[in-house]
Amino acid sequence: MEERDAPKVGECSFIGRQAVGGKPAHTESKEDKGTGLESTPRLQLLMPDLQLLRLDHAPALLAFERENRAYFAASIPDRGDEFFAEFDTRLAQLLEWQAAGADYLHLLVTERGEVVGRVNLVEVADGSAELGYRIARKAAGLGLATAAVRKVRELAVTKYGLTRLRARVTLDNPASRKVLEHNGFVAVDELTLNGKPAMSYICELR
Repeated sequence: MEERDAPKVGECSFIGRQAVGGKPAHTESKEDKGTGLESTPRLQLLMPDLQLLRLDHAPALLAFERENRAYFAASIPDRGDEFFAEFDTRLAQLLEWQAAGADYLHLLVTERGEVVGRVNLVEVADGSAELGYRIARKAAGLGLATAAVRKVRELAVTKYGLTRLRARVTLDNPASRKVLEHNGFVAVDELTLNGKPAMSYICELR
């Protein structure tokens, strides 16, 4: 999104390791992964604060994943019941990876402390990382994905010392592809992601 929780089946990188046209703003990654969705209210908000994942984010992060589970699963593989049943254990593992510098996991947090998005840099090695992101349904279409990816792209250079970012997105998610392209990502190769035609992207930071 957007970590390393979901099975590795080729990933599209707002989700951890998981991108907007009428489709959810999320790409897919290994971190992570009749519903009444149409009744979900749209959120009106200023740009939320981008924060590195912390242990005290747990309740808000779990609420974000539960509230948006069906929304995300409409376009990317569902995380599965196990993800929610073992959430505390998985969160602890993510924090370990982050402390080791293997991942940098960011949350979009509103003034009320609500999580409305995730933007992750995962599999950090040799100056490169994979980008993943996901935005809450009620916050989609407000430009948050593009702005958040831009901020994380800046942090990748100024704070994490990276020189290249990678991402993957299915071709049926044109909005997520636009998020990447607006942030300097260039399509480099075709692939199959979760059984769908997809494209891999690269962003050279220096």
